Amino acid sequence: MSALTGTGMLLRLAVRRDRVLVPFWAVFTAVIPMGFVSAFNAAAPTAAARQDYVDTSVHNTAFIIAYGPVTGSGLGELVTWRAGFIPVIVALVSILLVIRHTRTEEEAGRVELIGATAVGRHAGLAAALLAVLLANVLAALLSALALMGSGLAASGSFAHALGLLLTGCAFTAIGAICAQLTAGAGAARGIGFAVLGTAFLARGFGAVSRQSGGSLEWLTWLSPIGWGARLRPFAGDLYGAAVPGLLVSALLAAAAFVLAGRRDLGSGLIHARPGRAAAAPALRTPLALAWRLHRGALLSRTAGFAVVGYGLGAVAESITHLLDNSGPGARELMAGLGLQGSLLQQYLDGMMTMFAVVAAAYAIQAALWLRAEESGGRAEPVLATPVGRLRWAWSHFLFALLGPALGLAVFGAALGLAHGVNTGDVAGRVPVMLEAALVQVPAVWVFAGLAFALFAFLPRLAVGAFAVLLLSLFLGWLGAELRLGEWVEALSIFNHVPKPAIEQVSAAPLAVMSALALALIAAGAAGLRGRDIPAG
Repeated sequence: MSALTGTGMLLRLAVRRDRVLVPFWAVFTAVIPMGFVSAFNAAAPTAAARQDYVDTSVHNTAFIIAYGPVTGSGLGELVTWRAGFIPVIVALVSILLVIRHTRTEEEAGRVELIGATAVGRHAGLAAALLAVLLANVLAALLSALALMGSGLAASGSFAHALGLLLTGCAFTAIGAICAQLTAGAGAARGIGFAVLGTAFLARGFGAVSRQSGGSLEWLTWLSPIGWGARLRPFAGDLYGAAVPGLLVSALLAAAAFVLAGRRDLGSGLIHARPGRAAAAPALRTPLALAWRLHRGALLSRTAGFAVVGYGLGAVAESITHLLDNSGPGARELMAGLGLQGSLLQQYLDGMMTMFAVVAAAYAIQAALWLRAEESGGRAEPVLATPVGRLRWAWSHFLFALLGPALGLAVFGAALGLAHGVNTGDVAGRVPVMLEAALVQVPAVWVFAGLAFALFAFLPRLAVGAFAVLLLSLFLGWLGAELRLGEWVEALSIFNHVPKPAIEQVSAAPLAVMSALALALIAAGAAGLRGRDIPAG
């Protein structure tokens, strides 16, 4: 029997399981660039207006970090540049899907059952890679057809689609490698997210260096998120630039198979350190146990917030001198695209919003630790003791509230410190940036409460909190630019967060968001009281 025997059968199973998620995601990646075509045609209908937009945006560090380098002022170039966040979503979904079909299945014990039949050793991994590859092909194809349907050239449309496919292939292989490293799906996802975050920052700082004439442009070559820009869609359509990325992705996939053959089923290459025979006195409470489980993620994420915050603050000073050199056309175009304030204010507001989303994702992940403990069978032994279910739940959920708040506080303080050092006003910038970071906390807590409520009432759909977060990010960041309407933009909770860098802070929206978070938490507590543990 071959090591790949049964791959086709498992591939059909994986495709069937993804029959709802994948089409939704593929359509999303196709529709967004179509919206940008309409937005630019309305806000910048002439070549001169688009050039004004480029002249302003090329110096906007927040834009460059979020979307990559600006390649030109043509309609197709601007559309694909502003869609530069889509590769991040493609990478994220690819990691989640491949881990879902490999490590999650193995952790749940279903791989062992399937392996008892006439299925080869690597059939599951091969089927997962093929399933996610097909999903990426579908998303890329729909993106190309959508751009062509919007009136853009076919060559550039397919170059953009090939860039998305490159990113998807690379992170599919990276996710497969992560699935071999640990014995738990949560840890595998954490490693994958860390790689994705590093790749995002590498593309961002490499692009900023390129725009400013620095020497760090080579970082974009190391980031699969930046490979698509190397194809220069609508500005040369360099299809040959895809070859190195495809080769690297193939090598990473091959490495995943090699690593899979060097570990036992149900284990990972990174072995957990054996624990003590008897628990220390400090581990005799549910909160102490939760601290032991969450401390690694809490400390590493807090350190990451500090390092990234300081780095982003260090480049903020370069923004302050740019807008004064922009003409009135650029200012009017920025207002038409929903951008407020100076370039520095936009930058600070954009970075705070971006890391509020990161903090919200951390909050959701920490809240869903409860689901992992329940589905992994580790909650029942704890609840078999005199520990009540709400006490057990609160011990974990506390980290979903305090962890992101601590991370945002450290991020704001570090950004303010670096910016203050550059401007000679540390005492003035640190409090302002700390305030700008902390006003994001109630919005983050809303997502933590949502995850907790879903865990209590619909545990199998609790991961849907991530989908709500992505939708809120989309509506908040791009709603004005795509002219979706004020009531649609209002659906994003991030649109209600005060912006200290641009406007005076009002306590009313913070109070409303805090009340909403509290209501979701209370509803989750009530729901948890009335359901079985474990629940399917």
